[in-house]
Amino acid sequence: MIVILLLLVVGLLLSAFYSGSETGFYRATRVRLVLDSRSGDWISRGLLWLTNNPALFVATTLIGNNLANYLTSLGTVLLAQRIEPAGSHFVDLIAPVLFTPIVFVYGELLPKNLFFHAPNRLLRLAGPPFLLCTVAFLPISGLLWVFGRVLQRLLGSTPLRVRLTLARRELRQVIVEGKEAGLLHGVQQRLIENLFETASDPIAPFVVRLENVTHAPLNASRRSVLELAKTNNVDAVCLFDPHSRELVGYVRLADLYLDESPLSDSIQLLPRIAPTEPVIAALIRLETSNADMGQVVDRQGKTMGIVFTRQLTVPLFDGV
Repeated sequence: MIVILLLLVVGLLLSAFYSGSETGFYRATRVRLVLDSRSGDWISRGLLWLTNNPALFVATTLIGNNLANYLTSLGTVLLAQRIEPAGSHFVDLIAPVLFTPIVFVYGELLPKNLFFHAPNRLLRLAGPPFLLCTVAFLPISGLLWVFGRVLQRLLGSTPLRVRLTLARRELRQVIVEGKEAGLLHGVQQRLIENLFETASDPIAPFVVRLENVTHAPLNASRRSVLELAKTNNVDAVCLFDPHSRELVGYVRLADLYLDESPLSDSIQLLPRIAPTEPVIAALIRLETSNADMGQVVDRQGKTMGIVFTRQLTVPLFDGV
């Protein structure tokens, strides 16, 4: 009798575990998974990996639920036989009817409701055993996963990949919730909205052609470069090789004033940027290089113009 009750309890717990984990998996905030993954949390990394491989997650859940249902059904049948050894059809019929509401409430409804309201907290607790089950069921779920990949290639569809970069829609929702909670001011929200609007725009509209950029030959004197900068009211001057006519860098007006060393010692390198590169990616590259401008080149390596860091930041502060 103890073995039979143990089968029923284990089957009920497994049903609750897989049903709740499935709801929590779809309800969990991917922002939290991404941030925890970047901090080195292996549980979040495993769950994020399953997010990138949804077919494997679904296969693991299906196998687990089938296992739970099998144990529950086996326990119900054995219990019915124990109550009525003669094999009464009445007991065989009434036992499933009596246990179905219990399985539905405690194996489906209650865990799903709990994971629905606290997905991140409960999924973190359920994460290690679920990842362990993923490995244990891999010989079976792996076949289903491979079959799904084959169908994907045949149909030409690509599954949604959730990488360590945040989904714009979900991050926007987080920002809205932050403002509603009083954590963000209107200026901050406007800045983030501008960031969303310009994040994927290419830098091509911001490129300034070389003939419109203040430039001087590499062998120019320090004084002539200073006068050129003053005349054109700029704070930096591009330098080019007088023989090849190729850009070699630029000098800042402030550096020429503060440092009396030769002009060649003050040259700053120009980061090379593709015209199709997004504004935010180009801005990050320029800021990382501590560059005031970048050299925009095409696929053949030909210089198309110059993009200035301050010009890329103008759309971000529009209306702020």
